[in-house]
Amino acid sequence: MKIFIQISLASLAALSCHAATDETRPSLGALVAEALARNPEANVYQAEIAAAKGERRVAGEWQNPELTTDLGAKLVRDFDGNSVGNGAIWTLSGSQTFEYPGRVSLRKAIANRQIALAELGLEGFRAALSARVRSVAFRGMLSQIKAEAASAISKRLEDLLSALSERPAAGVAPQLDLRIIEANAFALKRRPVEAQREIQSAIYELNQLRGARVDAPLVLPTPDLHLRPLPAVSTLLVSARARNYDIRTHVLELEQQGFKVKLALNERWPAIRVGPYAHNERAEANEYHFGIGMTMPLPLWNKNAGKIETAKAHAAQAEATLTTIIREVERKVADAEFVYRSRRKEAEKLEMSILPQMREAAELADRNYRAGALPITTYTEVQKQYLDSIDAFSTAQAGAVEARQQLEQLTAMRLDNQEIAEPEEDR
Repeated sequence: MKIFIQISLASLAALSCHAATDETRPSLGALVAEALARNPEANVYQAEIAAAKGERRVAGEWQNPELTTDLGAKLVRDFDGNSVGNGAIWTLSGSQTFEYPGRVSLRKAIANRQIALAELGLEGFRAALSARVRSVAFRGMLSQIKAEAASAISKRLEDLLSALSERPAAGVAPQLDLRIIEANAFALKRRPVEAQREIQSAIYELNQLRGARVDAPLVLPTPDLHLRPLPAVSTLLVSARARNYDIRTHVLELEQQGFKVKLALNERWPAIRVGPYAHNERAEANEYHFGIGMTMPLPLWNKNAGKIETAKAHAAQAEATLTTIIREVERKVADAEFVYRSRRKEAEKLEMSILPQMREAAELADRNYRAGALPITTYTEVQKQYLDSIDAFSTAQAGAVEARQQLEQLTAMRLDNQEIAEPEEDR
């Protein structure tokens, strides 16, 4: 942790020690684990997986056999109309449908891809949820740093205002200086309030993400705000092509469409029904017939051409969509990497040079104004610029963190918990 972050977090901890201790403050990993375990939206993906497994079971099931029975009477007459005999007749037959070879396997393959899609959807949701929890926690911590800095400047002005109020006013200029400081102190009180509102907004969102009441008490974790260097863009692109959830989803959909084309081609040939039958006639004689029957439609008029054409069109559409998604992901990876790298450089420059200089200038201005060696306009401007530089640092940090979280979702890599060799162009 670098100097400015250490100082800010140390000051913040000193101010909030009455509200939370190290024992009560959850870690970021614990908060992510709680969100993954309790977020209610995960149940939707679990239900999709269960439904897909049900479809897989249906795809592998045989059709139920069919039982057919006929009952009637038989009257036998000769050519003169005389009765030769009469009696009952009955027929009993059963049949089992047998699919054309390979059809059940294709249906199972399609159902298996549907299960894989549902499981990948859950995996992508869990990754997005984890990234969102970390992003909100980072945002809340940056808001706390801004709140602490704004509170310190506001308190400095209030102390100065209190000291000046006790001095006798000697002319118009001291009175106007007092009014200016009072107005600035009042205006600066808005910044801590806005930062506190951002902190509360982060707490509310974290509560919803972890499946708790929106107003449940929660102490924000202390994440590592250090911005580590990223791998090379080529490495990020390779990971995105192989591991990105949208790309993997469309790859599975393309494979599924390929099996659907094969199934449509297979369905040109009909299924057959085979089964035994028994037949009895009792009239002039008692006759029994036994045998095996087969029923098969003749593929003369309907050769499934429409379904084959539709399946091939959907496969071509899925292939084109996959190509588009890959290009879009590559563009987003390159763009997010550039944003992170530029924001990281901006934050480092502010942290290493501008912030220490502005902090020292603010303290120097306070001492010199109290000694009467500095005009009020310079004093107030220095204090405001110090706060503005802190806001700029927080904005740069937040932008870098947001870009890193986007890269983590695009590449399915964790980029905030490991040291990575810095690319040559960043050195």
